[in-house]
Amino acid sequence: MLLKKTWHKWLGFSSLCILLLFLLCASIVYGYTNTSWSMAWDSFFYFDGSNEHIVLQTVRLPRAVIAASVGACLAVAGVLMQTLTKNPLASPGVFGINAGAGFAVVVAVTVFQVSNLQTYTWIAFLGAAFAAFGVYVVGSLGREGLTPMKLTLAGAAMAAMFSSLTQGLLVHNESALEQVLFWLAGSVQGRKLESLVAVLPYIVVGLLVSYLLSSKLNLLSMGDDVAKGLGLKVGFIKLLSALCIILLAGSAVAVSGPIGFVGVVIPHIARSIVGVDHKWVIPFSAGLGGVLLVAADISARYIVMPEEVPVGVMTAVIGTPFFIYIARKGFNAK
Repeated sequence: MLLKKTWHKWLGFSSLCILLLFLLCASIVYGYTNTSWSMAWDSFFYFDGSNEHIVLQTVRLPRAVIAASVGACLAVAGVLMQTLTKNPLASPGVFGINAGAGFAVVVAVTVFQVSNLQTYTWIAFLGAAFAAFGVYVVGSLGREGLTPMKLTLAGAAMAAMFSSLTQGLLVHNESALEQVLFWLAGSVQGRKLESLVAVLPYIVVGLLVSYLLSSKLNLLSMGDDVAKGLGLKVGFIKLLSALCIILLAGSAVAVSGPIGFVGVVIPHIARSIVGVDHKWVIPFSAGLGGVLLVAADISARYIVMPEEVPVGVMTAVIGTPFFIYIARKGFNAK
């Protein structure tokens, strides 16, 4: 359903925000520990120190907020990547950026015994940047230069390489394996609010700059030659967009580990609702990304209760059929 009128889009975005707020509340209320909506209300306004109130405040609230933030980061990063590369399959997961950031963090844990949250953040940024640069270089080789197909193949190769290197490191370090295995599957379970606070400035900058670039991205989506003819500094805009991708993807991986498919699925859904104008695609993608990841995290709690499935597994279950559909249809990212 394509919303064409501006007031329809505002109504849709308002509805999306309400849905996200409802899911955040549901994420706080529902889980293995039996709680209710009234108990959740009392835990924030009439805290009594009970186990249920502690769980609601210190476990489920951070988990819900982190899931929404990570979902928004990955979705907006996917929008930027699809616009820059003209590739409908582009996303931090598919192009190996998540895997690169994850590998860098695993190296820090296994080799250098790093445990500081702020250090994790910078290491994840470094890994994401290295992976992005590697994909660009490999995808540019050959006479044809950079093409969507070559980028996809280069991204898949980089993702496979980083995954193999990560597994190789963990095979020789069993103690580190126990520490990072659940994190590598992509999860928001057990994450502290401090881990989000550590990357929050980078998330805010990444999202804000992405939105401020929206009009420039509209021009860029017409093609580099057209954009240059209209006076756009294509190289500078691409550099800023790449920095935003690194900030958003690196922050997401630093907090929750590599979570795939959000960056592929959400931008296409957003475009089907509001069209190709990035002034609407970016905020809708942020909201839809938050909705998807929070909903997936709620579902993950009930699949094999009392155990939990990592939310990265849930997004893979949701995203894989959609990924195959996009690949078969050959949509062009706008």
